[in-house]
Amino acid sequence: MWLASDHLGLGMIGLTANIGLAYTLKFLWAPVFDEVRPPILGRRRGWLISVQALLLAAIIALSFSNPAHHVGITLGIGAVVAFISASQDILIDAWRIESFVPRAQGAALGFYVWGYRAAMLVSGAGVIALSVKTGWQMAILGVAVLALVGPVATLCAREPIIARTSAPSGFAARFATAIKAPLAEFLSRRGALVIIAFIILFRLGEALAGVMLAPYYTYLGFNRVAIAIANGPVSLAATLAGAALGGVMVARFGVGRALIIGMVFQTVTLAMYPALAWYPGHPDMLIATAIVESFAETFEYAGFLTYLSGLCAPEYTATQYALLSSLSPLALHTLGGLSGFIAARIGFVPFFTVTIFAALPALAVLAVILKRYPPQEMGPSQAASEQ
Repeated sequence: MWLASDHLGLGMIGLTANIGLAYTLKFLWAPVFDEVRPPILGRRRGWLISVQALLLAAIIALSFSNPAHHVGITLGIGAVVAFISASQDILIDAWRIESFVPRAQGAALGFYVWGYRAAMLVSGAGVIALSVKTGWQMAILGVAVLALVGPVATLCAREPIIARTSAPSGFAARFATAIKAPLAEFLSRRGALVIIAFIILFRLGEALAGVMLAPYYTYLGFNRVAIAIANGPVSLAATLAGAALGGVMVARFGVGRALIIGMVFQTVTLAMYPALAWYPGHPDMLIATAIVESFAETFEYAGFLTYLSGLCAPEYTATQYALLSSLSPLALHTLGGLSGFIAARIGFVPFFTVTIFAALPALAVLAVILKRYPPQEMGPSQAASEQ
């Protein structure tokens, strides 16, 4: 939205998806957080407080950049923010998985999604609305102030108590323990490659659609105020409801059924984007689209994140979850970067129609998984028994 308001081209706006490649590559440095223990606050909280301080500084730096004159600097700082944010994600996910027993993981994920989506709406719709009055610099500085919530939460949290085997001596041995062992353990399970294919394809439709929403809304005649309102409190309520219902579905019907129901719903929801072109400038339709999309996305994610958490072996929590979760945004941060060029070539309505069909391969692979490799079969306990 920032770049669109400064009238940069669709191709450049689409390339902003690539600055988030850190989320795809975060498994490369995740072993550091498993293997190295900070001198204070413990393994998880000690790293978290350090990373959160760096994140605060990076967001402040981003607010002082000017994409209209130096877009490269803005994108570069944005990439730094993404790298530090991805590091924070590694640590939060590891803390969550290590702090809750398996039967409580669904509820923990529900609250996790509540907080995450609320933060995304505040830093999205909130910043957009505030930028109308204050400009982008002050609006993004407001995000830096809100980022102080992270260190406070870290200091209030308890450090998880996990029994760990002693680390081997020597660089080669430590490397094998930190990277090769978690990867080898996962790949030794039945259906591992099919699971990886599913995770990569999971966000393909959303990846293509999401990057182009800001310029699409502008093209349809919606101003920043209308966009902020559509993604405001009502959309937040839909987000929280979706996360809550998703958590209930996982607990009641199992992760497999909840996941496929959520994915079907999300795929159908993508059809609202091309339909929005029939109502250009109509705020009610924009609000309806935002509400349904927010509900569908978090409903779907409750099952997906629970599924990923169940795939992690306790001794490799940070590394394996970072590896698996990094595969999910792979489509967003690679093919998503081409979305602007595709939309400029074929037009917005055909482009958003294509995104619906782009979501179908993941559904097909999920059907294979549920038939041949159900979630409980892919868990680390099952893999260990097979070995």
